[in-house]
Amino acid sequence: MSTVVTLTDATFDAKVIKATGPVLVSFLAEWSGPCRIAAKYLPEIATEFGTRLTVANHDIDQNPVTPPKYKVEAIPTHLLFKSGKVVATKIGPWSKAQIVEWLKANGV
Repeated sequence: MSTVVTLTDATFDAKVIKATGPVLVSFLAEWSGPCRIAAKYLPEIATEFGTRLTVANHDIDQNPVTPPKYKVEAIPTHLLFKSGKVVATKIGPWSKAQIVEWLKANGV
């Protein structure tokens, strides 16, 4: 079973920007209902995609430096990174099926 990587402002570059494969980063907050729903299906997505995709979450309250760098203004925000660059963005409360479809449509 693959796990979800927990990111911090200090680890973001090493685990996302310098990653060798695609990375899904979900910007979340504990107090947000839609974010809690997203947090529940992230491990399932990590398992489904296995080594083809790193799945990570970034708590915007505990780590406030990184979100503004990527213009994260609403949560949940899902960013897909490839070769250190954002290649796709999905904002809002999407279902697991919609996120999986979006990832596949973006070549993951």
